[in-house]
Amino acid sequence: MIIKYPNKLNKIFDKLKINNIKPILIGGYIRDNLLQNTSNDIDIEVYGVNSFEKLEEILREFGNINRVGKSFGVCKLTYKGLDLDFSLPRQDSKVSDGHKGFEIKIDPSLDFINATKRRDFTINAIGYDVFENKILDPFGGLIDLRDRVLRAVDRVTFVEDPLRVLRLVQFTARFEMNVDKELFALCQQMVKEREFKELAHERIYEEIKKLLLKSSKPSIGIKLLHTLGLYKEWRALDEVDLFSQRCRDIKLQAKSKELPSELLRCIALASSIPKESLLIHFALLYNKKTLPLLHQIIADTKLFNTITTFINYSDYLSTPFKNITNYTLYFLATKVKLALFFVFLDAKTLRKYTQMIEILCKRAKDLNILESAIAPILQGKDLFNYGLTPSKEFKTILDNAYEAQMHEKFHNKAEALLWLENYLKIQ
Repeated sequence: MIIKYPNKLNKIFDKLKINNIKPILIGGYIRDNLLQNTSNDIDIEVYGVNSFEKLEEILREFGNINRVGKSFGVCKLTYKGLDLDFSLPRQDSKVSDGHKGFEIKIDPSLDFINATKRRDFTINAIGYDVFENKILDPFGGLIDLRDRVLRAVDRVTFVEDPLRVLRLVQFTARFEMNVDKELFALCQQMVKEREFKELAHERIYEEIKKLLLKSSKPSIGIKLLHTLGLYKEWRALDEVDLFSQRCRDIKLQAKSKELPSELLRCIALASSIPKESLLIHFALLYNKKTLPLLHQIIADTKLFNTITTFINYSDYLSTPFKNITNYTLYFLATKVKLALFFVFLDAKTLRKYTQMIEILCKRAKDLNILESAIAPILQGKDLFNYGLTPSKEFKTILDNAYEAQMHEKFHNKAEALLWLENYLKIQ
């Protein structure tokens, strides 16, 4: 069995061969390759080099070396659009709490089997010997990949990093895999013993992001979270799968001129920008019980605030979204980005009101508020021309003017100035 990799890597591999260093592709790139998924992230373990500095010296001619992974024996290199991680064989030993509580021992004398024992799942422990053109599979990862089963490489080392339970969760959803009974029991025990208290906020967030953004059926992982007792507040929401699948469908359909509607454009936008797509996923998972949970998980404060805003203003509109005035749309545009807000409404209501939402989307576009709120016609300089000076009243006048503009009391500068004259006379 031959693994295909970018030919441009051969220049690096030739240089390694000259220095009697053997490169072995391993991990996610091999897994994804066997699943016929594309990836530009490639992990390469190198055997036959005695130090990180020597490896760095050899690779330097191919680009700038990122030394952030040096303590882990990892040499990061961006090369012709590829993100490459070159790593030396190592052993990891848990010595204290926290994700940094590992003693990393680089050991060039380790063979592939012993070096690979530290990995999490058998499907991530499949290697490919570049020079001999052969698969290295000491732990049966090929069979597990074929059978869609997640098994631990080593039970003893698996429990040393509680984040692996969350990796298990997102893997089951991304690849629609089952969990080996022994591994499931092991994860249950880890949850029971509250191993997760040591996990950093950001690490949890990254795994949940992968679950939501990289899965066709995120609810598979959400069910497992609930079954394991991690996040009992979440249920397997059909809406999450609906939105995920719809985004993928729309991205394909958007290429066709037969579907030019604004709603499709908005959904294509949400699905093509991971952060905005993530926003809607989290919003769909939101309810009163999950609010503290989301606050604990989401490491991005701005994202969390946006989600709560989406929820609050989705309740501002009543279904079936009829009889909504222009003022309501103007007002909402000051609170949310309508292009994404309409996508969320459509997903939240399970497409029951798609036609009405498309009409709202079209109206918002015509009013020029689909992407942002309407710009105020009256400015502070206009008030200066009437002899007014900055004060509390100054701000009140501008606020009232903007409110009148949203109520369509005026549409241009001439009408706005006339409104201002009448307003000042009344005052």
